[in-house]
Parts: sequence; C-alpha cells; structure tokens
Amino acid sequence: MQTRVKNTPAGTENNALDIYLGASIRDLRLRHRLTTAELAKSAGISRGMVSKIENGISSTSLDTLHKIATALGETLSHLFLNFDKPSGGGQLIKKGKGMEVVRRGTKRGHLYELLAYGRGPRKLFDPFLVTLTDASEVFPTFQHPGTELIYMLEGKMVYRHGQHTYTLSAGDTLTFDAPVPHGPEKFIKLPIKMLVLIVYDEATAEVR
Repeated sequence: MQTRVKNTPAGTENNALDIYLGASIRDLRLRHRLTTAELAKSAGISRGMVSKIENGISSTSLDTLHKIATALGETLSHLFLNFDKPSGGGQLIKKGKGMEVVRRGTKRGHLYELLAYGRGPRKLFDPFLVTLTDASEVFPTFQHPGTELIYMLEGKMVYRHGQHTYTLSAGDTLTFDAPVPHGPEKFIKLPIKMLVLIVYDEATAEVR
C-alpha cells in the first residue's frame, strides 16, 4: 500500500512541501545533468509526472519519491533535508565597526566597542572589544550585575577584583563576579587589547 501526500489547496503546509520537494528534485536533477526524460526513465515514471512534481503542482507517493531519489543517487531523507529548517541568521560586526561605548571614567585612552546589540527586549550579555592606550594613573572601578570574562589579546596589566590582583598577559583569561569592585590596577605593557564578555542572569537581565 502506497502512502500518498494528498492534493491540497495552494498556500497550505502540504502545498509548501510539494513546492519544496519539486525544487529539491529539480536542483538535484540539474546538478547531475539529467533531463526530465532521463530522470523519468530511470525512475520508471512518466516525464509528465516528473514535470508536475518539479513544479509543485502534483503530490505523489513516498514510493514514487523513493524511486526518484534512487534514480538521482540520493536517499529519500535527503529530499527532505532542509524542509522547515529554521532560517537562522547572525549579526555580523565588521572589524572596527562596533558601536563605541563610553563608560564612567573611560574618556581618555579607553575604547569600548560593543560587538553585538539590538538582540531583543532583554539583554542577556554584552561583548566588548576593549582597547587601552593611555598610561593614566587614574583607573576606573566598575561594579555591575552579572559574570564577567576577560580574554587578553595584547599587552600586559595588573587587574584588581575585590582584594585580589592578577597579572594578565596575551592569552590569559580572567572570570569573576561583576558586582564585586573591579578594574585595571597597573598597565605594564601598552597598548592593551582584550575581549570582555559580561553575562547577565535572568533576574538581572537589562530590559531595553
């Protein structure tokens, strides 16, 4: 007994599947440099049926789809591979194009580039590319919700977190609770470049 996808009006979910399968079969056929007649002969179905399937105007049985897939040297599941797959999509920030952010005490020699923004009504994380170029003796101290991670890309400095200090060089990573006062203690080698990631939990996520 054959399982058949029923004919359905245009615009329905099954019709969308018919259109997708038709496009998938046509793409594979062209990739293998086959004509509709050659595919029809190999699959044991009529040329007209192949044409109707490729144009999404005719539903067909899984048995027929299996014959077509075999004729194309593919599995049946491959025909459905990308159907209803989430489209995805990411936010690309090109080099040097991050949004510049001014934080308290960072007006001179401190550049904060926000590497992602506009991510919905609640902000769960903030990624910064931080560049420090000024050997100022006055260092800002920060306190804010969340957990912070610093990954050193370039330079060397002493960083304070509460009562502890850490010497950070390129390749080092420091993670800490952000509500505890923290900030640079001493610049040893400039310029300093670091990736800073601040992650907020659900309770402290900032509402936009």
